[in-house]
Amino acid sequence: MTLEMLNLSIAIPEMFLLALACSILVIDVYLKDENRNITYVLTQLGLAVTLVLIYLQSPESRELAFNGLFVNDLMANVLKFAVVLLVGIVFVYSRRYLQDRNIFKGEFYVLGLFGLLGMMVMISANHYLSMYLGLELLSLSLYAMVAFDRENPKAAEAAMKYFVLGAIASGMLLYGMSMVYGMTGSLNIVEIAVAVEKMQGDNNIVLIFGLVFMVIGLSFKLGAVPFHMWIPDVYHGSPTAVTSYIATAPKVAGFAMIIRILAESMGSIQTDWQGMLVILAVLSLGVGNVIAIAQTNLKRMLAYSTISHVGFIMLGLIAGNQEGYSAAMFYTLTYALMALAGFGVIILLTRSGFEAEEISDLKGLNQRSPWFALIMLIVIFSMAGVPPTVGFWAKLAVLKAVVNIDMLWLALVAVFFSIIGIFYYLRVIKVMYFDAAEDSNEIQCGKDMQITLSANGIAVLVLGFYPAALMSICVAAFA
Repeated sequence: MTLEMLNLSIAIPEMFLLALACSILVIDVYLKDENRNITYVLTQLGLAVTLVLIYLQSPESRELAFNGLFVNDLMANVLKFAVVLLVGIVFVYSRRYLQDRNIFKGEFYVLGLFGLLGMMVMISANHYLSMYLGLELLSLSLYAMVAFDRENPKAAEAAMKYFVLGAIASGMLLYGMSMVYGMTGSLNIVEIAVAVEKMQGDNNIVLIFGLVFMVIGLSFKLGAVPFHMWIPDVYHGSPTAVTSYIATAPKVAGFAMIIRILAESMGSIQTDWQGMLVILAVLSLGVGNVIAIAQTNLKRMLAYSTISHVGFIMLGLIAGNQEGYSAAMFYTLTYALMALAGFGVIILLTRSGFEAEEISDLKGLNQRSPWFALIMLIVIFSMAGVPPTVGFWAKLAVLKAVVNIDMLWLALVAVFFSIIGIFYYLRVIKVMYFDAAEDSNEIQCGKDMQITLSANGIAVLVLGFYPAALMSICVAAFA
């Protein structure tokens, strides 16, 4: 293997991020607790440099590295920029939360950075092996982050459930990949695509079984029904700072993984996986929206809301064309932005010795802080798909893609369950604006969080007025 085949230059952001994570790990060992902010500042500076490197790497065409294991294309570039930005914002939101609970440790940032590296490897994977390595790096980091607060028995229980179910999902995915390897003789995504196309028309039961196992593994990772059972428990049991991490950036990486496996390597047998995704999408939309109505815990409600949003993302994938994929990408990015702002408000309301986990904890938020009540209002309207927020355009783009492939019934099912979903979203707004505040304590947070959370909420609204700015990038990624 020559240096030209390695083409190391296109993996500079990943190599820098690895060096950053290792450096933070070593530096943090020598810092006293009162100097822990140094770790935070260095981490954020490192992420800023990573963003610049990713921006400079913007490719004009598809580029390969590491002898075909790693790819850099426009989709990878956009999604990597998004995950780094999301993780950086999560770190801003998390700082005070961790300090209040005496768990402001360097390990949180080290695990977060290694998880981010795993996501970036998944996004740029051009080979099943590199994709699986990225997924495992992310998963192992997340298991440790969920159990980060060692004094919290709920967190330990959530981590255990997540670990066991995550291991089953990884096993399913790996088993499916091994079957595909047995039939095609390769793990390279491009070579698999060529081999699968040649097999069209043959009765290839082993290949279909491999596809089924991979779809099951992917559904576990994204949290689609009936493989969703870990999401409510993990969202509820994790420290809220960790929940905000799990709910945002990994969803973007999971989307990239589905595109690489289904669209790029299995695109020629689209009819075989399309039917599976239809079932998963309908179940996710139904179960997510209906069960969310019964929740009184805000984090569990958002967990079931996430499941319903995964159903919408799958609608775009079902379309199986450029319009559908770009709509699904647009939906994934906007969902991550909305979820980030939602969990940001929850973190804002927590304080030392108090977790703002129940919907009732939002009572009278408008009296306590009209500005942050407005931010939450924008986020909730966007998640419900109310114009002019970006959530409306995301749902519309996905539904349009489904209607254009003559699946009007599926679009109507999605609209029906969305209307049901509006109920539990409106309940949150009612509690914020029409119930009297039970908590008279002043909301305390740093200027950095106030500015970031405000910008996050405003971005949801601005993208609603100018959705073409992001949509055009998503369309270009699949051109």
